[in-house]
Amino acid sequence: MEWITRLDAGTLLFIQDTIRNPVLTPVFMAITVLGNGAVVWILMSLGMAASGKTRKTALMCAVALLVSLLINNILLKNMVGRIRPYDTIEGLVPLIGKPRDYSFPSGHTGSSFAAAWVLYRRLPKRLGIPALALAGLIGISRLYLGVHYPTDVLFGVLSGIGSGCIAIAIVSALTGRKRHVDGST
Repeated sequence: MEWITRLDAGTLLFIQDTIRNPVLTPVFMAITVLGNGAVVWILMSLGMAASGKTRKTALMCAVALLVSLLINNILLKNMVGRIRPYDTIEGLVPLIGKPRDYSFPSGHTGSSFAAAWVLYRRLPKRLGIPALALAGLIGISRLYLGVHYPTDVLFGVLSGIGSGCIAIAIVSALTGRKRHVDGST
């Protein structure tokens, strides 16, 4: 387990010392804001809810965000209680205000991948792939800004995809096609 901790710390210090620069910093600060409160995913879901063709997908995104919130932010963060990296890694400087909750898992990454996975599975790939790319950038932004360990983000990806799968299954089961009296669909 110690080697994971060293790898996490080394990765964050490498990002800070080698990749951070005046051009990328405002870009990653803006990207991370899109994940604050899952705002970008909520707005996308609201936009899709306006159309009958994408209403079910919008509902799946909403359920995925709720599942991710429950698993990541309410259960795991409080059960694991992992301290933020800037409080444990000597010399690591966060570039944004210090979050007040625990570090593991990344809620930004979890919610982003929860919604993006639904979009990837339900929409044409020309829309789903950019959604996954945005989710990935939001996760990377958390590392770049120094507020999450790489393992926080990695687990956020996995739990987000799992949350998306759960949401698709739940909504599909609850909104399955209803049969007419004569047996036709």
